[in-house]
Amino acid sequence: MGSPTAEAAAAQASPPLRMDARAFGRLSRGKLAPEARIDLHGLTLPEAQLALCRFVSGAHARGARLVLVITGKGRNGGADAPFSRRIGALRREVPLWLSRPPLSGIVLQVAEAHPRHGGAGALYVYLRKGG
Repeated sequence: MGSPTAEAAAAQASPPLRMDARAFGRLSRGKLAPEARIDLHGLTLPEAQLALCRFVSGAHARGARLVLVITGKGRNGGADAPFSRRIGALRREVPLWLSRPPLSGIVLQVAEAHPRHGGAGALYVYLRKGG
């Protein structure tokens, strides 16, 4: 297993396309409307992970295919900023959580949201069929 930083970078890199290319194109252009959304601002990492797991699992159980997860962009602190390791923690961790069990079995694709849905501060999570 790699370092947490390397693992986070790999999870945020463009993952292979696992959903229909045409639907992904519509998603990327902001043409698909999320069926549900969660805002993780203000939560600690453990609280956010639990809330994300419940939200995504519940949306999948209801048959939703596209949900929006708002992480925020984090502050641009710079190298000498206090607590610089915590900057953008949700933005860094959420893709990892989505790529691991128990969510990895129901998440088909994760992509940065279109600016109309939050841009770099939000993620589209496309779920497998089921429910």
